[in-house]
Amino acid sequence: MSEDRSGSPDKESKPHKSWLERLGQALQGDLKDMDQLLEVLHEAHRNQVIDIDALAMIEGVLQVSDMQVRDIMIPRSQMTVIERDAEPQAILNTVIESAHSRFPAVGESKDDVIGVLLAKDLLPYFLEGEQPRLNIRDILRPAVVIPESKRLNVLLKEFRANRNHMAIVVDEYGGVAGLVTIEDVLEQIVGEIEDEHDFEEDTQILQHENHTATVKGITPIEDFNRHFGTDYSDEEFDTIGGLVINQLGHLPKRGEEIELAHLQFRVLRATNRQVHLLEVRQLDVPASEPNVGQTGSAGGN
Repeated sequence: MSEDRSGSPDKESKPHKSWLERLGQALQGDLKDMDQLLEVLHEAHRNQVIDIDALAMIEGVLQVSDMQVRDIMIPRSQMTVIERDAEPQAILNTVIESAHSRFPAVGESKDDVIGVLLAKDLLPYFLEGEQPRLNIRDILRPAVVIPESKRLNVLLKEFRANRNHMAIVVDEYGGVAGLVTIEDVLEQIVGEIEDEHDFEEDTQILQHENHTATVKGITPIEDFNRHFGTDYSDEEFDTIGGLVINQLGHLPKRGEEIELAHLQFRVLRATNRQVHLLEVRQLDVPASEPNVGQTGSAGGN
């Protein structure tokens, strides 16, 4: 009588390995450069070892180590600042209108950064509803200043170690070139993070006054054309973000601008993989002419 071997483990009874364990096995080979590593990652995705979200985040981590602050910083021209000698109500208005939580405080110019104002530090001065006696210098936090050549992985480590969320970026001559936040760095890894520019998920075009609109990069060109009365071709690209990237010839940085027909596009937010948000301004429009698309948006409300 043959011995019963049913108690011995078979293939199906082995514990299921996580995608990380299986990826680790794949990475034990002799990898000579980053291109080979990326190919292993893409092969792992094709074999369903990792999903597309995990692949994108791993790629983001790898790319962050090769990127510098200048690649993602908010340019000086787009910085929302608090003036040192501004009246308390003017400071409060700036905070409310911008919806930011941190602001560089400046003296005579944007090159004269004297500290960082946290919006929450204003609360005690406005709780009583009376005109507060506020000296902004008393509540400023020290400003962290970094060169625009600093690598993002180093900056992220410093942000975490020092519990800072914002840094002022200076150029080689010591002038302020812009600013960068911890959110800007994290977006390169995990993708888009909602902020003050965001609007409803099912809305793709948000029309403003003065003939400007905020447009998501994933807006189909067909919907964009319908809203703005344009005739951009969608034969080669499906989305307006793809069209802008093609016209620029590269993945744009925040603040880059381009004119197409009678529209000016400015990149509000982008990562090293995708354009997320655009500001679109109609050019050469008479002041008396109403805004295009005021009655609705391509994505619905």
